[in-house]
Amino acid sequence: MTLVKVNNQLGKSFDGFVNEIFNDFPATFGKAIREDVFGFPPVNIVEKTGAYDLEVAAPGFNKTDFNLKLDGKILTISAEKKEETKDETAKSVRKEFSYKSFKRSFTVDEKIDAANISAKYDNGILLVTLPKKEEVKQSSQEINIQ
Repeated sequence: MTLVKVNNQLGKSFDGFVNEIFNDFPATFGKAIREDVFGFPPVNIVEKTGAYDLEVAAPGFNKTDFNLKLDGKILTISAEKKEETKDETAKSVRKEFSYKSFKRSFTVDEKIDAANISAKYDNGILLVTLPKKEEVKQSSQEINIQ
């Protein structure tokens, strides 16, 4: 089966071309490029009423393998899997498992309550919760005319 995409727009920008390469190909091909070539796991960003959730798909890691750091407005999520010592008496016939280290950075704006960012790792998903600051509503006041 051949997939053909028709796009009649003239004067595509470079960004549009890059987005087409990575986002418009079949999902499995685009995912393979992101993970294999660039070495970072996919991330879902979900907005809720009181927070944003970053869901990082990183199966095979332990929670001690992760490092989260907030430096100014940059939130960096990184992980490194330590290679365990191998049993010298066992011989691998085929080895396809590999755990790559990765590092992703996100810009955190002033709407986020940076002091209360939390993270939890469960079932291969690192969930980072970025709570929103409560909006300070401007109180209205009446000004007397003299």
